[in-house]
Amino acid sequence: MESHPDIMSMREKYEMAAAKPAVQVAEGLTLLAGLFLALSPWIVGFTGIGSLTVNNLVTGLAVALLSLGFSSAFGRMYGIAWTAPLIGIWTILAPWLVSGGAATTRTIVTNVIVGAIITVLGLIALGMSMARRR
Repeated sequence: MESHPDIMSMREKYEMAAAKPAVQVAEGLTLLAGLFLALSPWIVGFTGIGSLTVNNLVTGLAVALLSLGFSSAFGRMYGIAWTAPLIGIWTILAPWLVSGGAATTRTIVTNVIVGAIITVLGLIALGMSMARRR
């Protein structure tokens, strides 16, 4: 695949798309949303719910790492852009699906808002990858 004649032009198109200011803003906001999600148990104050604390930490770091990957090498990572919206949906549902009585007002409000932001920003990245395939 690396020797394919169109691979360089395809990567160049993705890199040009990722260089647009609107895309860079979306990637930066995704990074911030991921970091907030990872730190939300300590910021909002629900560290007593261990299962959701670990869930938010892991999923938040995953979103932040995806965002860094998209911003640094979108031409190589566009194929996994679909994972960000799924993580956002999981984040919204996590307070009800994670064991340990995680569905409190703080956890629900935090996870629904941050999950919706991650989902929307992930759909923007996914839309950009779909538009570049055409």
